[in-house]
Amino acid sequence: MTDTTPLAPAAVPAPGAAPAPAGGLDFESWTCPAPLRDTPNVVMGHGGGGAMSGELVDHLFLPAYGAAAAAELGDSAVLDVPAGARLAFSTDSFVVKPMFFPGGCIGDLAVNGTVNDLAMSGAVPLFLSTAYILQEGTSLAALDRIAQAVGAAARAAGVRLVTGDTKVVDSAGGDGVYVNTSGIGAVPEGVDIGPRRARPGDAVLVSGDIGVHGVAVLSCREGLEFGTTVESDTAALHGLVADMVATGADLHVLRDPTRGGVSASLNEIARASGVGVELVERDLPVPETVRDACSMLGLDPLQVANEGKLVAVVPGQDAEEVLAAMRAHPLGAGARQIGTCTAEHPGTVVALTGLGGTRVVGLPIGEQLPRIC
Repeated sequence: MTDTTPLAPAAVPAPGAAPAPAGGLDFESWTCPAPLRDTPNVVMGHGGGGAMSGELVDHLFLPAYGAAAAAELGDSAVLDVPAGARLAFSTDSFVVKPMFFPGGCIGDLAVNGTVNDLAMSGAVPLFLSTAYILQEGTSLAALDRIAQAVGAAARAAGVRLVTGDTKVVDSAGGDGVYVNTSGIGAVPEGVDIGPRRARPGDAVLVSGDIGVHGVAVLSCREGLEFGTTVESDTAALHGLVADMVATGADLHVLRDPTRGGVSASLNEIARASGVGVELVERDLPVPETVRDACSMLGLDPLQVANEGKLVAVVPGQDAEEVLAAMRAHPLGAGARQIGTCTAEHPGTVVALTGLGGTRVVGLPIGEQLPRIC
């Protein structure tokens, strides 16, 4: 789901206030007594593990997930994986504010984020868990939109939602909806991708425009206007990675530059591998809207979060072949080389400026854009 209308979580209704409408939810099929039918908002009982929890699963989550949902609902899932496969496992929590932003919401962000974490090891994502922490008073209509987005993103990515959990905290103890997703994927034979494999002479590639997601979230958080709507680039990247692997090139490192942006990812790679990284500023794909927003707010586009882009470090002789494969995929159409790895200044990232000088591209200090994922 990519509804771009910002929607904040509903507050607890004031005494005597009419209940908020619950979108497409049909409460007539729900059998629980009041307060469920009297208020279309999350109440503490939804996290209690009893009948109300069961109805939330049966009438909201499972219909939203559709074919991506597991057939059986137990405390754990028994999974069939390819014989002899190496498994990749990842977990992440999502607390983005606002929950809905231009181009996506916390639901598809949670699925795509964990799918991408698996893909960055070259894994084919297979199974995801979903765990929700809900603030009492959040509208069920908003929760339904998020669950629908989770289901749609999982189906699009070809992953199964095999287990999950729901907890409710009181109205003063949360902020709408938080989502945790964990994922399991299978790593194909011969694939060896990791942050310690970068070598001097490697090319540094990026799959497209940077800084888009962070600016999209920031634009609607405080009602900031940048002259045009910037939409999040959230997307599942495993198909793009599969096409890159299929070239036969020895992909050394893959990273999705989320929190801390491209800067954080490259600094982590440089330190893990003991190489230096040299970027060319004029080659950085920064859209004009992102550049203008960063200039206005004093931000470095290299440190702004992305949610649908990847950074790749590949042997220099394979760069053109890998770039061709990336550009042939819809999510890599804007791929380009932005730098190289070097034996000089190990562990440090520098950028060659348009004036012929250099500047150190460091790790961001603290969080520039709070709660962007």
